This record gives sequence, structure tokens and C-alpha cells, in this order.
Amino acid sequence: MIEVMTDVPANVVGFRATGKVEKTDYDQTVVPELNKHVSKNGEINFLLVLKTDVGNYSLGAVAADLKEGVKHFTKWHRMAIVTDQKGLEKFSDLASFALPGESKGFELAELEEAKKWVSEG
Repeated sequence: MIEVMTDVPANVVGFRATGKVEKTDYDQTVVPELNKHVSKNGEINFLLVLKTDVGNYSLGAVAADLKEGVKHFTKWHRMAIVTDQKGLEKFSDLASFALPGESKGFELAELEEAKKWVSEG
């Protein structure tokens, strides 16, 4: 499931993923929040706290994630992925080369640092 984080700076849209993540999580939670955030801020400062294995994302959730990424392609400003999955954390660091804006991975213990970093710039 994906839930909206309310303890993030006003210019950040934050989500916490736990357990199984389905397409309905995107349809009911991520998409409306991203759209609202873009309308309000004009750009996306995105924080994802990933407390589940990426293998728990359904194919529909992965497709919805990609669709939203492309839909808002020019709006991405900063993206922080917070996880203890080392491979994904490193992938987040490398994503800056392929995506507009900046992307950085953080460990779960670095959540407050991630919130600060993603809200700057």
C-alpha cells in the first residue's frame, strides 16, 4: 500500500510504500496527490520512503509509476528515494543522468536528511 506522508515540507509530495503495492494505490493515492502538487507548485519535489521490497510492486503498479513519470516528465525537480535496499538506493543516484532534475538515494535512517535535501534547490 502507498500512503501520503503529511510530515514533509510544503513544497514536497511524499509517499510511504509498505507491503503489497497495487495499481489502485496509484489511481487512488499517488496520481491525485501528484496532480494536486504540480498544480500548486509547478514542479515536483518527490519523496518516497520504500519500506517494502520492489518485488512487492504489482505489474500494474509499475506501469502506473512509469506512466506518471512520463506524464510529468518536465516537472521533476528533485526526487529522494529512502530505502535500505542498496541496489535501489544506488539506482536512485544514477537516475539523475536519465531524468530531468536531481535524484538521490538515502537509507531509512537518513529520512530527515532526505526531507531536507528534497525540499531545497
